[in-house]
Amino acid sequence: MKIILNNDVIHLGEEGDVVTVKDGYARNYLLPTGAAVIYNKANAALFKQRAEQIEKRKAEKRAASASLKDRLDNVTISITVTAGESGKLFGSVTSQMVQEALLKEGFEIEKKKLDVPTHAIKMTGTYHIVAHLYENDKATITLNVLSEAEVKAAQKKAAEEARKAAEEEAKAKAEAEAKAAEEAAAAEAPAEAETEAPAEA
Repeated sequence: MKIILNNDVIHLGEEGDVVTVKDGYARNYLLPTGAAVIYNKANAALFKQRAEQIEKRKAEKRAASASLKDRLDNVTISITVTAGESGKLFGSVTSQMVQEALLKEGFEIEKKKLDVPTHAIKMTGTYHIVAHLYENDKATITLNVLSEAEVKAAQKKAAEEARKAAEEEAKAKAEAEAKAAEEAAAAEAPAEAETEAPAEA
């Protein structure tokens, strides 16, 4: 069936594009959802009138996509999961989890626009996720998959180091105060001796 896209449809085309799709896809999804209209003279004429507005929207989308790509290329997200000693996950990291992690960073990306390696990550490590943006724009996001046990161990180690540093700081402060008190006492002693010494006749 020949249709005109009313909206951008991933892997199919953009608003205003004339494409041919399977009848079932058109009848069951594209037409009922308003994503497309049947190609005929009346609809073709209507989209021709809207061509300038459509092109303006496309230009805005290109600019927004380029800006988003620049920001996403510098983003590193972390997902903490339960894993065995070998690093194998009890489960897997999915595009849904990646989408949620990005949302926490302020990026709203559709799940279907995210390419997760092998569709599901099953080992800890660093991965690169490709986000398909507008037209041919793609951004690469760095993903760190961390073991829950390793994260807890790292947090415990950091807390222990912070505690030791605080103790050493308190000890150094106490020593400095004791030394200052000793110096003050030593400075006062000669002055008292001079005051108490009897005057010579």
